Amino acid sequence: MENITNLVPRKKETFMIHLQIEGLTKSFGDRVLFSDISFGLSEGERVGLIAKNGTGKTTLLNIIAGDESYDAGTIIFRNDLRVGYLRQLPVFDPETTVLQACLSADSEVAQTVREYELALLHNDTSRLELLITRMEQFKAWDYEQRVKQILSRLKINDFEQPMGQLSGGQQKRVALANVLIAEPDLLILDEPTNHLDLDMTEWLEEYLAHSRVSLLMVTHDRYFLDRVCNRIVELDARALYSYKGNYSYYIEKRQERIEAHNAEVDRANNLLRTELNWIRRQPQARGSKAKYRIDAFHELEEKARRAKVEENITLAVKSSYIGSKIFEIKHLCKSFGDKKILDDFSYTFARYEKVGIVGNNGTGKSTFIKMLIGLLPPDSGTIDRGETVRFGYYSQEGIQFDNQKKVIDAVRDIAEEISTGDGKKLSASQFLQHFLFTPETQYNYIYKLSGGEKRRLYLCTVLMSNPNFLVLDEPTNDLDIVTLNLLEDYLTHFKGCVIVVSHDRYFMDKVVDHVWAFEGDGRIKDFPGSYTDYRRWKSERESEEKRALSAKSADKPTQKPEKTSDTAQASQRRRLTFKEKKEFEALDEAIPRLEAEKAALEADLSSGTLSATQLQEKSLALSRLMEELDEKSMRWLELGEWV
Repeated sequence: MENITNLVPRKKETFMIHLQIEGLTKSFGDRVLFSDISFGLSEGERVGLIAKNGTGKTTLLNIIAGDESYDAGTIIFRNDLRVGYLRQLPVFDPETTVLQACLSADSEVAQTVREYELALLHNDTSRLELLITRMEQFKAWDYEQRVKQILSRLKINDFEQPMGQLSGGQQKRVALANVLIAEPDLLILDEPTNHLDLDMTEWLEEYLAHSRVSLLMVTHDRYFLDRVCNRIVELDARALYSYKGNYSYYIEKRQERIEAHNAEVDRANNLLRTELNWIRRQPQARGSKAKYRIDAFHELEEKARRAKVEENITLAVKSSYIGSKIFEIKHLCKSFGDKKILDDFSYTFARYEKVGIVGNNGTGKSTFIKMLIGLLPPDSGTIDRGETVRFGYYSQEGIQFDNQKKVIDAVRDIAEEISTGDGKKLSASQFLQHFLFTPETQYNYIYKLSGGEKRRLYLCTVLMSNPNFLVLDEPTNDLDIVTLNLLEDYLTHFKGCVIVVSHDRYFMDKVVDHVWAFEGDGRIKDFPGSYTDYRRWKSERESEEKRALSAKSADKPTQKPEKTSDTAQASQRRRLTFKEKKEFEALDEAIPRLEAEKAALEADLSSGTLSATQLQEKSLALSRLMEELDEKSMRWLELGEWV
C-alpha cells in the first residue's frame, strides 16, 4: 500500500496494534471532509464507522487502503499485517469467470495457490518445496473448495459464468467472497450488506461474529452493527468520536455527548453576555493584568459560535386524502417462463396499512410492486385501485437526475411547498433541510453529490409529491443511519398506506405492521407481526421440520406436524396486528367523546344566543369535528371486520 508506514509490534503486547492513524486531514478544494483526526485499531476489535452520507466514510476507507491520497497525517500498519478490503464498487475483468475472479484475487493465499499450480505445471521442484510450506501456512490445499462454499452461501452458484454477465449486486458478493476466503488479519468492509438478502446477511453476521479477524466496517444495518461490532467510531463535523461498545451503547452515549455539547453552548452564550458587557464597559481598565480575561473571552466567543445539535426532529407532513377503498387484488398470477412469481394471490388492502415485503432475491418482490402500481401487467387476475390512491414510488433503479441542475431545483420541479400536519407549510428548501441538505448544499449542482446523497435527494422528490400510498423498493440501500432514522420517523407518522421492500431488519421492525414473505414458487405468506417475529417463527418451523425428518429417517413413527400455534393459524387469515389493536381500542374511546362534543356544538348552534362571529366559529368547528368523526368511524368499521 502506498504512503503507509509499517509498525513493528512490541513483543510483550497482549493485544497488538493493527492500525494507528494520527492527524489525518483530507479536503477536496475548499471542502474539508475531516481535519486532524486520530484513532487506532487493535487486534480483535470490530469497529463500525458511522457518518452522514457525503462526509467522507468511503474516502476514509479508501485512504486507509491506499486507494486515495490525503493532505496531512500518518497511517501506520503493524508489520506483515494482511489486509482485505471490500470496496463499495468493485471492478472485475468482464471476461473472467466467477471462479477465476476468486482464484486471481489480490491476496497472499490466492497468489500462493497460483504460484504453486504454476510450479507444479513446470515441475519446478526447488520452488515447490518453498510453496508447499506456504500452502501449509495458509491452509490453502482446499482453497478452491472453500471459495465455492462461500460463493454458494452468497447465492452465487454458476462458477463458470463470466463476471460481465453478473449484476452489480452479484459482483459485490463475489468481491465479498474474495476478501472472506483470504482470512486477513484486518478486514475493511464498505457496505457489505448491500445487495445481500436477509438469509445472506444473517449468515455473514454469524460468520464475522465468530471470526477472529479484526474489522473496520461501514454499514447502515443497525442489527448487524449491534451483533458484530464491539466499538463504534462516528465521523461528525470533521471530527471523530469513539464509543467502546455496540450500536445500542453508541446510541445511548451519543445522546449524552449531544446533551453535554448543547449545555456547553448554552453556558458559553450566557457567560459571553456578561463578558461582552465587561469588554464594552471598561476599555481604559484593560491593562496587562486583564489580558488573560480578554484571551478567555475570545475562547468563549468561539465556543458560543458552535451550532447546537438538533436531535429528534419530527417531520409531520399531511398526505393527500385517501378513501376507504385502497385496492383489491383478485387471483393474481405472474410467471416468467417456468418461474412462478405469483400464484392465485388475493388481498384487500386496508387504509393506513403498513406492509413489509421480505424474501430471497429473485422471488418476485420488485415484480409484484411494479404490477401493483401499473408498470407491469399480470398474466391473469385483477388489481382494482381506489380513485383517491396517489402512489409515491421509490424504485431500486433510482432516478436519472440532470447533473447540471441544482439540488433545490430538482425538488422545486416537484412542488414549491408541502403542507404539514398542523396546517402550516414547508418550502422546498425547508423540506430539504429536514433531510440534512444544508442551505449551502441545496445550491450545489447534483453532480457534486455522493451516491448516498443522490439517493437521499431521490427520496425527497418522492415524498415532496405528497402521496398517500408509498411504495418503497429497497429504500435503505445507500442511505446513512441518520437518514434512516428520519425516514423511519416520517413513515411512523405518515397518514397513508405503505408497502416497503427491504433487507434492513431494524428498519422493518420499526415501520411495518405485518409481513408478506415471498417464499418462492409463487407462494406468499401473510405474517401478522414484525420481521423479527416472522424470523423467529420461521426458525422454529424449520427446526420442527428437521426434527420430523430426523425421526422419519430413523424409521420412527411420526405424525405429520400440525399448525397448532396461534401464529401459524393467524397466518392463514387477516388478523389485527398489535398496533392495530391499540388503534382500535383508542378509537373505541375517542368516538363517544367526539359524538358528545358534536352534540354540545349542535345544542349551542340551535340555542339562538350566539353572536354572528360565534355562529361562524362554532359552525367551522362542527364541520371539522364531523370530518374527524367520519374518518375515525370509518377506520373503526374497517378494523372491526378483523376483530
